[in-house]
Amino acid sequence: MKSTVRKIVSGGQTGADRAALDFAIENNFDYGGFVPKGRMAEDGRIPDMYEKLIETNSAEYEQRTELNVIDSDATLIVSHGDLRGGSLFTKNMAEKHGKPYLHIDFNELSVEQASAMVRAWLEALRCEVLNVAGSRSSLDPRIYQKTKDLLSLSLLEY
Repeated sequence: MKSTVRKIVSGGQTGADRAALDFAIENNFDYGGFVPKGRMAEDGRIPDMYEKLIETNSAEYEQRTELNVIDSDATLIVSHGDLRGGSLFTKNMAEKHGKPYLHIDFNELSVEQASAMVRAWLEALRCEVLNVAGSRSSLDPRIYQKTKDLLSLSLLEY
């Protein structure tokens, strides 16, 4: 069975966001998302290889986070532990706009367990545009690979 997801959206930050973009590009999914003015991330300018990302008119992360939640059918938030900072803000924006979200805590679930949850959630929603958010690399060096692995098990044919 193949996922209904046709496009992956993220804010371009290091960690979970970049993992989602790289997964999309490597697996021929459409991708996009809003990024802060100047394409800023914790490691400097978001690389131009992510050409479909759209700059907002604000250098603040909050604007792009809210726009990505609004512009998607559902939001997947990944972490090791409780949500905080931008990830918590993402959850709050999903709640504010009545958008479905799923938080996967890799401290509680293996990638395999999480992928079963994600697949069922996405199928129930018939999600086509998925926003992916989560920890940045400086706060969680393991999140990039875990996110890519989760997306592979959740979105590719199974």
